[in-house]
This record gives sequence, C-alpha cells and structure tokens, in this order.
Amino acid sequence: MAETIRVRGLVQGVGFRPMVWRLARDLGLIGDVRNDGDGVLIRVWAPDAGDADLIDRLCAGLREQCPPLARIDAIERGALDLPLPEPAQFLILASAVTGARTGVAADAATCAACAAEVRDPVDRRYRYPFTNCTHCGPRLSIVRAIPYDRANTSMAVFAQCPACAVEYADPADRRFHAQPNACPVCGPRVWLADGEGRELDPADLGAGDAIAAASRLLAQGRILAIKGIGGFHLACDAADPAAVALLRRRKRRFAKPFALMARDLDVIRRYCRLGEAQAALLASSAAPVVLLDRLAGMPTPALAPDLAPGQLTLGFMLPYSPLHLLLLAHWDRPLVMTSGNLSEEPQCVDNDDALGRLCGLADLVLLHDRAIVNRVDDSVVRWMDVAPRLLRRARGYAPNAIRLPPGFADAPPVMAMGGELKNTVCLLKDGQAILTQHLGDLEEANTAREYERTIDLYLALFAHRPERIAVDLHPDYRASLTGRERAAREGLELVQVQHHHAHCAAVLADNGWPLDGGPVLGIALDGLGYGADGTLWGGEFLVTDYRGFRRVGWLRPVPMPGGTRAILEPWRNLLAQIEVCLGWGEFRRRWPSLELTRRLEERPVPMLRTLMQRRLNAPLTSSAGRLFDAVAAALGLCAERISYEGQAAIELESLAVEGNTGVREYGSTGAVEAATGAGQGYPCGRVEGDGGTLLDPAPLWCRLFDDLAAGVAPGLISARFHAGVCRAVSDLAADLAQAQGLARVALSGGVFQNRLVLEGVSGHLRRRGLELLTHHQVPTNDGGLSLGQAVIAAARVG
Repeated sequence: MAETIRVRGLVQGVGFRPMVWRLARDLGLIGDVRNDGDGVLIRVWAPDAGDADLIDRLCAGLREQCPPLARIDAIERGALDLPLPEPAQFLILASAVTGARTGVAADAATCAACAAEVRDPVDRRYRYPFTNCTHCGPRLSIVRAIPYDRANTSMAVFAQCPACAVEYADPADRRFHAQPNACPVCGPRVWLADGEGRELDPADLGAGDAIAAASRLLAQGRILAIKGIGGFHLACDAADPAAVALLRRRKRRFAKPFALMARDLDVIRRYCRLGEAQAALLASSAAPVVLLDRLAGMPTPALAPDLAPGQLTLGFMLPYSPLHLLLLAHWDRPLVMTSGNLSEEPQCVDNDDALGRLCGLADLVLLHDRAIVNRVDDSVVRWMDVAPRLLRRARGYAPNAIRLPPGFADAPPVMAMGGELKNTVCLLKDGQAILTQHLGDLEEANTAREYERTIDLYLALFAHRPERIAVDLHPDYRASLTGRERAAREGLELVQVQHHHAHCAAVLADNGWPLDGGPVLGIALDGLGYGADGTLWGGEFLVTDYRGFRRVGWLRPVPMPGGTRAILEPWRNLLAQIEVCLGWGEFRRRWPSLELTRRLEERPVPMLRTLMQRRLNAPLTSSAGRLFDAVAAALGLCAERISYEGQAAIELESLAVEGNTGVREYGSTGAVEAATGAGQGYPCGRVEGDGGTLLDPAPLWCRLFDDLAAGVAPGLISARFHAGVCRAVSDLAADLAQAQGLARVALSGGVFQNRLVLEGVSGHLRRRGLELLTHHQVPTNDGGLSLGQAVIAAARVG
C-alpha cells in the first residue's frame, strides 16, 4: 500500500517536514518528504498490506500536529505504483526545483524557546540577537526565491559552524532546516556606529556589548537608528519629552503618532487598557502594532505628551526579535520605535543607505550584516466590533496567501496594481491571492521606485505570469499608469476597475463570498475614488457582486475648491458644505456671531465661490471623508492644514470620545447614541431621484451650527455628528437592502477605520436584521483595494 500526499499552503520554512518525519517514524511508515514549488510532497509506503490505516493516521496527524507557523490549505492523496524503497526508512529529501505555487511564510516573532536561550547565561546563544528556529525568525524579509532554502536567502553568505550544522541536519532538532540558523561563531554580527559609520567600542561607553551600549545611550536621551528584521527604526525614550520633540523635528513628522515598543504586557498595562484578546494579539507570532485606549490619569513613569497628538489611543508592540528583547530587557517604560526614514519616504533597509539618509536624524546607528532583501513595515491592528481589524498588513501577515472563495479555482492569473495610497499589489492564481506587504503612498518618488522593484520581485518569487492586469479607473494614479504601461508592453489584457466596486469586492473575497453568491448591498465610505460618471465618489451605496455594480445611493456631492488643496486644508471642505447645503449668505445671516464665521470671512470666499459655481478646479465629490474633514474644521480641528492623511477625521473621533464618559467606554455598538441622548444625533435628509437616493447633510449642518452658537461642548457636537451619520447611513442602507431584496450588507472604505462609525453602523444594521460582511484579512482602507481589483478582473468573462 503506497500513496503520494501533496500538502499545499504555508508549509515551507516552518518545520513542516520534520513534523512529517516524526509522525511517519512513530507510525512505522516508509518513504520520504521534500519541498518543491507546489508545497510539500510526501511519498509513503505501509510496510504491510494490513497497515493501510496508518497512512490515514498520518494524514490526520498532519492537521493535528501542524507547526505553529504553518497553514494547510489542502491535502491531496493519490495512489503510488512503485516498489518499497531501500533502505526501508523514512527520509527527508532535498528540495526539488519546480514551478513556484507554494507560499512564503511571513516573518515571525521570537518564540519562547529561543527567547529563553538568549536570556540563559550558560547557553551558547546567550545574548545573540539573531537566534531563531523553525518556529520563529525572518522569512519574507530575507528570501530571494522559492523554494525557501538557505541558498535562496540572505543567509547564504554565512556558512554554518559544526554545531549549527548538526542542528540544521537533525530532523529531531527544532532547528532542522531553519534557514536563518546561526550562532555567535558563524552568524551575523551587530555593532554600534557613529553618524559617519565608524564602529564604536562598547567598553568605551561602559557596556559589555553593542546592544547594551545602545540601551544605555537611549536612556541618556539619545536618538538611535536600529536595524531590525524588515527595516530600520528610529528609537528614543518615550518618557523623555525632549528626545521625542527632537525626533519629531528631525524626522519632520510633526503630528502623526509614533509607534511604541514595550518590554512586556505589564509595561503596556501601565498606560493602556488591555483585554485578553488584545494581549494575545500583541504576543502572537505576527506581533503587530496594536492601537489601545489610553488609561486616564498620570501613569508612572509619565510618557512624553506628544507621542500621539490629538488621539486617545497609543500604538504598542512587543519586542519581536532577539535584538529588541535584549535592547528593552531593563526598561520599565516604552521606547518610541518609528520607521527609519524622513516622513513619507520608504523605510531604510541597507546599511549604507541608512548612514546616508539617517545620519541627520539619529545620533548613532545600531547595524548588523544580515541583508534585508525585502522591506517589511510593522503591521497595525485595531480591535473594533469584537474583532481585530488590520489597518496595515505587513510584517507577520504578508505575504501569507488568502484562499479565494468558491468559483475562483480556475480563474486566470491576474496582477492587480492597487491604489495610489496605502498601496499593495495582488497576485491571483491557483485559487489564492497573494498580497504584497504594505508599500505606502505612491505620490512619493522613492516609494514609487520601491513599488516597481517589489512588483518584479514578487513576480519572480512566485513565478507569476499574469494574463490580466487590473488597475484603478483613475487616469492619473501612478499604479494605474504602471499597469497600463506593463499591459501594453507585454500584450496583456487590461481590466479597469472602479474604486468603490473594488472596495466592495475586497470585503466579499475577505469573507469567502462565492463567485456566484449573488449581489449584496455594499457601503463604501472613504476619502475619494474616481467614479464611473467622471466625478469623485466616496459615500457610496452599491448593489454589487464581483461582476458588476449599480449605484443606488450616495452622499450629496459638493465641490472641492482648489482640487487637491481641499484634501490638505479642511476649511475648504467646510466652505463647500456651507455653500451647497445652506448658501454662504444664509449662513452669515443665521450665525453672524460665530467665531467660525469670522475665521471664514478672512478667507478668499468670493473667489472660491466663483470657482465652485463655475467648476474651475473644484471637482464634485460625494466623499464621506471630506464631510468628516469639514466637521472637524468647524470644530477647530486641523482647520488650516492636515499633517497626514486622515488626521482631521481621527482627531474628530477622539474628540467625540474625550469628555463623554458613555462614549469613552464604547465597546458596545450602541454606546455612541446612548451617550449623546436618544434622538440627539444630527439628522440627514434624503432626496429621491431617478438614479437613486441622495443622502443630504444639510439638516445636520443647521443643528451643528445651532449647537455651536449655544455653546455646546465640541466633544458633544462631535459625538452627535457621529451618532447622526451612523444612523443616517445604516437607515438608508437597510431601506435600500429591503427595496432590492438583499439580506447582506458589505462595509468597506477608510472611514470604517473609525471605531465609532464601524460599531455604530454595524449595530444599527444588525438590529434591522441584516447580515454584515466586514474586513478581517485585509485592511478596509486602500491597503485591501488590490484584492478587490484582482477578483473583479478574474470574474470578468472574455
């Protein structure tokens, strides 16, 4: 009795073959196991005809004892017509070179066993910052090609010493074929350098090694650039206001929050509310940055006041490499651990590049000589509506493949180019979607170059040959231009995808919605996207599936005076809302004494009104994001200019929470409305037309300005705005779903990163008896857009 067993999924570089070897030997089976481009291939013989059930037990054990970093997508069994091999034992064979269809595992945080070795003074890896095994360590960041073997990684230049070679060759050892395996004798080394690259002697700094010296310098208020797994970080003491302020000036990051790294969960609990689910997420192998609600009061030691200006959350992560574990070993407070770059540039990954670009930002540099092949940022997660929601999908998650829904098994190979902001690229083939790590905003030239490099790398890494290229409908997005050029050059089919249709398709695929599952009602709320009618959309209600969509509702369009300047200067959106919803003259007549009125009168209102009336550099948009910006400006938040995308809306959410006790504890979906009082959320109107229903915020503005005139606290005004928008969006969605005979609503778009909006809308819709589809595996923002583009292109016939 003999069989071949094909295992597909994330099964290379994660200890899968040693697990198979142990299982087979325990069962007395004969055969072999190897990696190839399709995953893991097992050939197995039962020694006696009566032992056929042993192979069944082996297959069951594959799932039961699957290694922690592995994921089995499929186990395929077939008959094997070969004689019993000699010798009669079970072997692990060298990898076969075939076409790449298997997955590359994501980088994984240090496991407990490796952490214990690093801390053990008698262990040969004591204080060694590159300790790893098959259950942890770098993967994507060091790999150049499939199969995932040492020769195809940046560890190829480090020949293993005899002790490491014994571990690597022993199937019973947890370092069997751990490709980055190393020790102080044979592996990478770390050193501390000044701004000109000169290596410093730790003893001169009163420390035993470079990492101890770096920790000491951080405690003295210095700023360090630290080379990690997927790139460089800039680090400083988060409890040192002067160091944090200096880092902001040097990095030119004046308002965007800094990520923090803490030694352990107990340190985080001093500063933030931390439930069991959030603690488990922080301690997972992905080890993302998790946004947590700050505790009230003044913890000790106090943190610098401007770590996250205008926000009530802090982004914390735990040390995810031995280097970080050692660096923070004696810290009872967190470190700032922000990306090593100037604001909006790509993170540095190369030593020489870091010395050139970061010399004016950091006082010293902690370097090592293991090359980073692939830049990988830290992932960011927020716990919302009783589930973790990815805001940035990168380290620990990418490039783990996402299984496609039923109906896509035979889809043609597709490459989807993503959007302009928060870009990712998606490769679709063999029933799975492979998304790149977060690449950033393509408006920045260095990021755009990295985008091109990453496309080529992923195409090579996964041996992907697309037949179709999917791009956003916007004519000027860099991603769309790149996709069009590549399609024309290579003679490939080009599929243009409307932005909000892609958002809705992404959430369908995220939830495994079948290709022929029928339409749902999609709600896409975001900053903006190019609409099918040539205007800019962003507050959309669509009857949609993978193959098409029909627009049945939208937010009332208003101009963007100054075009893209309106994205950066929220007061322009406020003026546009006033002009369209009320009229500038009526606003001045009804609320002449408002400070807001005086501030707007100082602006070039007549000129901008003319531009809006004549549609000169004032494109129409139904954007929900611009509505949030306008309300923030009315309340004095970021009215002049934002420093980063979404800043005004983020601070508006924080304002609604701050000072409203019922909203501060807003873990339950109905808390926003309860906190603001029954019926006190600002109303929106509706206008029915031939093409659909228009959601009109004019009544909202009247109530808001009345509250401002009455001296109502800005926090309560913000809470009432959120409550009203949640009610208006969910009521319209429920009515549209009923009218269209739909039972499910899909939520997507960057506005749903707002916890008040996601939980408020979700709660209302559930109470109306509707089933919700929300994001879990990819971000609701444009980071998930490429997945939607890919499945739409795959669903196209002909």
